[in-house]
Amino acid sequence: MTAGIDDISIYIPRLFISASDFAYARGLDIQKLENGLGISKMAMVDTNQDPACLAANACLKIMQKNNLSPKDIGRLYIATESSFDESKAMNSYVIGMLEQVYGNESFEHCGGIECKFACVSGSYALYDNSNWIRAGEAEGKYALVVVSDIAKYDLRSSGEVTQGAGAIAMLLNDQPRLLQFDPKVTSTSIKNEYDFYRPFGKETPIVHGQYSNLLYLIQVKKALSTYKKKVFANGLIKLKHDETILDYIDYLNMHLPYSNMGKKALAYLLRHEWRNLSRWTNIIKKIKMQEPTPQNVKGTIESVLADSDFMKNDHIFTKLFVNTREFQDVYESKLASSLIASKIIGNLYTASLYLGFRSSLEFEFQKGVDLADKRIGFGSYGSGSSAMIFSGVIQPEYKQIVKDMNLEMEIGKRKKLSLEEYEEIHENKRNVDENILDSKKEFILIDVKTKNENHGKRTYKFNE
Repeated sequence: MTAGIDDISIYIPRLFISASDFAYARGLDIQKLENGLGISKMAMVDTNQDPACLAANACLKIMQKNNLSPKDIGRLYIATESSFDESKAMNSYVIGMLEQVYGNESFEHCGGIECKFACVSGSYALYDNSNWIRAGEAEGKYALVVVSDIAKYDLRSSGEVTQGAGAIAMLLNDQPRLLQFDPKVTSTSIKNEYDFYRPFGKETPIVHGQYSNLLYLIQVKKALSTYKKKVFANGLIKLKHDETILDYIDYLNMHLPYSNMGKKALAYLLRHEWRNLSRWTNIIKKIKMQEPTPQNVKGTIESVLADSDFMKNDHIFTKLFVNTREFQDVYESKLASSLIASKIIGNLYTASLYLGFRSSLEFEFQKGVDLADKRIGFGSYGSGSSAMIFSGVIQPEYKQIVKDMNLEMEIGKRKKLSLEEYEEIHENKRNVDENILDSKKEFILIDVKTKNENHGKRTYKFNE
């Protein structure tokens, strides 16, 4: 049986902090933020919002848009790394909110769990629910997979420039109008690492930035190698002489902790895939520099990062490579549209990959491109660490979904935070009822208990 994404919706909080204001306050180079990292705005939650609110609002939007009732939903999974409960799953919070609209116990039949594996967990949730549908267990019902996160880093830390917040809900079934997943090719790579993690009781993560970036690239490359083996084994794609698997992927969506990380990932994968092809020989002649290799034979990430000469030369080589016509052609045709939304919203952790997918759909459609039958490749990564590579094909009915996509209208009128307001919210100096924006037709957090017998109990309300 087939399985795929029938529809997709987003919920992005309307508060944001400007990269230019942020750079000025922190004494940073605005060009580095806007051009180097690809950041212009970062979405921020209000005092009465949390990851469960974001997820519930995304779910409500997709259900209302498709005129679905709770009986149409068989599973509801939430993938997040912003969990606030070490026992109670976030999907139960979301179901509790949805039942305020659809009626008490209306979702009691709906199975699901909260998934956690840093930013890759949404992809595992998609894979699990796709297999549930393929196995015939869905019996005509949809699966709802929601990726919801608040990317938050310590004040004045290096990661503070890569924050953001939002949720994306994806409706899955066996006759998807949007994207049908390629069967039996999903591939993973996993390793025990401490590149990025958040210990119990800590609200913000511990980050080893350079290490994590390089590990991301290596893990995705490993997963791609397994993906190629599966693709060739089942005959999905057959390469001709002097071709690469990426020649047969029409669009790429990469995990985006910041938008330009997608460009770095593309450059890394193309270098790996093109190295033994004739086009690589021509590129080397053009840039007049041989591709550098680390001198340290240990081959560990630590040894590579410690090789200062290699790191310097590799940076120079990459800059020359990404300026070649060959790279730019691939970048503009396969990746660039997926980065647009990230630039104005920021890092969404589990949702960043799917924000890229959503962005690519909207902005390629606006160009007048016929997306039917185009193959989409997904490069998912989660620290700790795991990568997942999978693909799917855009379906002939996609225009039913994509024609109404308008990122600005779907977010709504946004309000720029002052640095003082941002820091008050960041440091939890405002109570939940000291919100900046008024909310209508959406779920909000109205109380968090602090007494021992009910400590941490959260109350939500659908604000009419």
